[in-house]
Amino acid sequence: MTDNALLRQSQKEIERLSRNSQAFFDLLPEMFFVVNEKCIIQKMNATALRQFGNICGRKCLDAILAAPCCECIRPGEHAVFAGKGGDACTLKINDNFYVDCTHIPFEGYRQERLFLVKMRDVSERQRHQLELEKYQKNLEQVLFDKIATLKESEKVCQQLNAEVGTLKKEVERLTTPDAMIGESKPVRELREMIYQVAGTGATILITGESGTGKELVADLVHKHSERAARPFLKFNCAAITESLLESDLFGYEKGAFTGAATSRKGKFEIANSGTIFLDEIGDISPKMQASLLRVLQNGEIIRVGGASPISVDVRVIAATNTDLMEAVHGGRFREDLFYRLNVINLKLVPLRERREDIVLLVTHFLKKYRKAFKKEVNFLPEKTIEKLLTYDWPGNIRELENTIQRAVLLCKNKTILPSDIATPNGEVKKAVQNDNGVFHVNNEMLVRPLKDSLEEIEVKILQAALEKYGGKAADVSEKLGMRKTVLYERFRKYRIDPKGFRKS
Repeated sequence: MTDNALLRQSQKEIERLSRNSQAFFDLLPEMFFVVNEKCIIQKMNATALRQFGNICGRKCLDAILAAPCCECIRPGEHAVFAGKGGDACTLKINDNFYVDCTHIPFEGYRQERLFLVKMRDVSERQRHQLELEKYQKNLEQVLFDKIATLKESEKVCQQLNAEVGTLKKEVERLTTPDAMIGESKPVRELREMIYQVAGTGATILITGESGTGKELVADLVHKHSERAARPFLKFNCAAITESLLESDLFGYEKGAFTGAATSRKGKFEIANSGTIFLDEIGDISPKMQASLLRVLQNGEIIRVGGASPISVDVRVIAATNTDLMEAVHGGRFREDLFYRLNVINLKLVPLRERREDIVLLVTHFLKKYRKAFKKEVNFLPEKTIEKLLTYDWPGNIRELENTIQRAVLLCKNKTILPSDIATPNGEVKKAVQNDNGVFHVNNEMLVRPLKDSLEEIEVKILQAALEKYGGKAADVSEKLGMRKTVLYERFRKYRIDPKGFRKS
């Protein structure tokens, strides 16, 4: 092949790649600009063209941002380019148009320094935020004006003052993000339940697997309670021995035991009028169960070595990762104490049941440890996301956080690769143990409709339940929380005969 033929072939290939690149560029829903070091727009995608028209080579980026443009402003001096590449800032184009703007520096094919600028229309969000801010600023004045017109009634004035406080808290709740990361249905329901019960003063039992965030939930309950400004003590019941647990919680009198040179208050006295969080409540001894029951029933404690009861007003929030009802049936936990603790139950679902929150959590932990380790990590490839989404996270959020922390430390070239995500044996596999054996999520399930895989799992669960309860559909209905009509409908659908599981 001659040099001219090779040159023409190379030119065609360059043209083909350019067309493909522009086609992909135009498919993106956000507005994209390629800007040179003098801030001159060199290239725009279709979305940007629809918004601003074709201004490539004729205007610098400042012109469309209503910024001074008598001279071309270098990218390093413009607000868009403040901070590191990938950092976002919100800019006002005009009174009705706001954008979130980010940039990424790169080198052009002629080795020139270029910037890829992305703009996303956030006008609707900005309008809502401005309306909320305006509403928050005017709220007190509106209510105080209303109070001024109703001076004749002291009762009305008191009610309106209370309304101001309630609305302030509600506005704060709606405008201030809490520490709970997630937007899945279970998280939204849990968040709403926390706000609903926090102000009641009722005893709360938080249940869920290890690592699901029970302590965080306790923090939120206290933060939104009427006792938020009062003491909040946390105590792990499984961390110390029974003798030390009793003296730590209830205190002791002078001479109660060797080394007790003076009297000492316990956690309940120190937290008086506040809140105490008792983690791993399922691990306390029968003696401690009786002592804790006295506190919940009578609001009284007795110090170790003491004889006189001491009144305390403490809200108790307890947490456990064990099945307390099963412990009650097994005689390991007092039934009366269980019902005293379980006035309100906040159940945390495991991470595998709210996978849609994994990306949000990963983003949160990535930002946290990127800042902590002063390491620039900006990219998570799709294969890395897939690996994070398909792993079951038996250690839940705690395991996910530790995994991302390790990945940030070990990753190279600002990118977290699948190999940086440490999971047992490097595999993504789930095992569900039942009476019939072990069921694994296999590769076949990852390439067929989810509905088919879920039906297969449902059949195995129903068969295992029938096997466990001797084919008694009534017991299966109760334990699985299904109405009998729904259960029998499933039996007909999957051609399951409960009689075949009855024990002779």
